[in-house]
Amino acid sequence: MRWAAALRRELSARNQQIAGTNGSVHELTAGEMPSVIFGCNESRQHGNFYPASYRNICANPEWVRRLSKVHTSSRRARLRAGWRWRELDCANSSDALLMNIFCCRHALSNRALSSMLGVPSGLVPQFGFRPAIPLHSGKADRTEIDMKLGDLMVEAKLTETDFQTASARMIERYRDIEEAFDPIELTRSGDVFPGYQLIRGVLAAYATGGSFCVFCDARRPDLIENWYSVMQAVRSCVLRCRLQLLTWQELAAVLPYPLQKFLRAKYGILP
Repeated sequence: MRWAAALRRELSARNQQIAGTNGSVHELTAGEMPSVIFGCNESRQHGNFYPASYRNICANPEWVRRLSKVHTSSRRARLRAGWRWRELDCANSSDALLMNIFCCRHALSNRALSSMLGVPSGLVPQFGFRPAIPLHSGKADRTEIDMKLGDLMVEAKLTETDFQTASARMIERYRDIEEAFDPIELTRSGDVFPGYQLIRGVLAAYATGGSFCVFCDARRPDLIENWYSVMQAVRSCVLRCRLQLLTWQELAAVLPYPLQKFLRAKYGILP
């Protein structure tokens, strides 16, 4: 947890400085390490988003709906009139970081980025994709995965503590669990499996024939270790070749310079 806390502390300091310097509409959450919650000003500029990406988000009905999810602290906070915090208003939001990059047209047409991801250039991302992961019951798990780009599904992380946990009973619901994984190799603590979102992502790739990639920060070696511990339990080398990890820093290296500059200032992400 110390890696997550250190990154939250850095993002808090960076974004408080940005908000003060730019005069951005913002509030702070409570606590010793407050998160910065940005708002939209009268000129329709949002302090949590790269300007070109935010314009594209607002022009796409499916993307703009992604912005509407209410922040968990919104009801407890003393807010300005007419402003209710949203999850993607938060400077720590991995979903906002994901959209800052992939809602930028210059990024989507970037052949170097597409090559890194193993997808054709020019694809339109789908955020909050719900794969139909088969269950033994004949039904399907349609829990969200952060993004789908062609055949590639993505789970994005920034300051989150982990990839969630699930009970053995929850894991055993999945029809393909023993075909995709060697259960003995999967890390568990008693009746609890860590890395539930990772297991689910691998099963989605197995069921759809697509690929699955984790985006996380290079300053989070704990998350990187979690992902490789799940990957090593995958039975098939063919499936394992469709699994990938990329850091935000690796992605930044092939992005347009103005977007690189934004990511460096706001998130401390250096190519």
